[in-house]
Amino acid sequence: MRNVPNKTALAAAVFAFVLSACAIGPDHVRPSSLAVPEKFVEAGAIEPLMATSAERNDQSDFWRRLGDAQLTALVEQALLANHDLRIALANAERAQALQRGTRLDLLPTVTGDAQGSDVRASADQQPGVARADRDGRQYDAGIRAAWELDLFGRVRRQVEAGRAGTDAANADFRALQVAIVAEVARDYIELRGLQEQLRVAQESAESQAETLRLVEMGFQAGRGTEFDTARARALLAGTQSRAPALEARIAITLHHLAVLIGQPPGAVTEALKWREPLPALPGVVDPGTPGDLLRRRPDVAAAEYRLHAATARIGVAKADFFPRFTLGGLIGSQAVDRDALFGRDSETRLVALGVDWSFLDIGRVRARVAAADADAAAELARYEQTVLHALADTEDALVRYGNARVEDEHLARAAGDSARAAQLARIRYENGATDLFEVLDAERSNLQAQDALAQSRTRSLTGWVALYQALAGGWPDTRPTHTGVAARSP
Repeated sequence: MRNVPNKTALAAAVFAFVLSACAIGPDHVRPSSLAVPEKFVEAGAIEPLMATSAERNDQSDFWRRLGDAQLTALVEQALLANHDLRIALANAERAQALQRGTRLDLLPTVTGDAQGSDVRASADQQPGVARADRDGRQYDAGIRAAWELDLFGRVRRQVEAGRAGTDAANADFRALQVAIVAEVARDYIELRGLQEQLRVAQESAESQAETLRLVEMGFQAGRGTEFDTARARALLAGTQSRAPALEARIAITLHHLAVLIGQPPGAVTEALKWREPLPALPGVVDPGTPGDLLRRRPDVAAAEYRLHAATARIGVAKADFFPRFTLGGLIGSQAVDRDALFGRDSETRLVALGVDWSFLDIGRVRARVAAADADAAAELARYEQTVLHALADTEDALVRYGNARVEDEHLARAAGDSARAAQLARIRYENGATDLFEVLDAERSNLQAQDALAQSRTRSLTGWVALYQALAGGWPDTRPTHTGVAARSP
């Protein structure tokens, strides 16, 4: 009879091994309910700028293609020190740690314990027994093991859900990388664009100041009127008023850039306050196909991983319809004398098979299963919505970038012609061939054209960055560095 528990436990273990490939609940399958187009609708907007097959294979570190060393340095600093990225990395590492703990649930839990006790029973407990005989000692030591026999896949589904959750956290980190790098590039480009607008305003103010000087000289010489002088002064004052607003926006952008790279506001002001031209816009772009996009976008991947985890949790809930079998064991020693502990006759052992089945609580189990089904349905809808947003983001970026390039070409011609017209108007006025109104109008138009060109070139570059952000192409595998001992302490 002493072998019966051992035989029972062995039979249960064999049964568990036979059923190890079975798990209650649905298996995750990539959703196919959405029809993904073969190509982007707005790809024609950038058809003249499409990459060749050789260029298509080189999209790594896309911002380097702008050829701006300061931008590259800012991006690298942001990837290593941005605080939002450090938070996301910590969340991903937390998910990985929890997953490791969940995987250990597949293995037996082994614990060791030891105890020594000195006990005296009361006279009421042992009436008529001498005091010295009511004293006693006992020593125990042993190793205990408990193992849930995962016959119906509850633990395996938990591990599956944990693994998918970890993958989702990693994908969230990559998606944030995409967003942070794009934000750094966009802020840097806007900074250079604002500095270009400030240059245009300052040079226009210098030109208009020279015009005012000529008008005042003419008025003092008896040529012209006070009305002409007032108009020239008004135009100059209006142009000069643009500088403070632009300088404020430049300062705010510099502060934001500093925070993005993990530095206090003002940390990059000295290095970036001097005006530099806008980076040259690369000539080619490769949008690929929508199918490529969905395989590349980390937010789409994160949404699918969360759907996978929700699907696995349906199996966890359904496993409660079935009993849980637990195999337990103990190997130890027990003695009343410390020297006899671990002696031959002090050996103790136990092998037990436990069953836990809440069959009378079926209503709550069904409620939990219904809740898990609803969670999975919500994650499916969220996944489909993420796919649609990814496609829409890319279509929007394609059409904005393509149209911005066309706009840029027109405004470049307009700026060139306006500068030439302002120059000719000044010459004609100095030679008495035209009145002041024509000069002031030409200078006003030139200021507007030059400012519009600076804004258009900024939009073209930020549109190019937005397109790469939508395509999620060319992002490095760089992780922030930890600071402080808490992040690495055991």
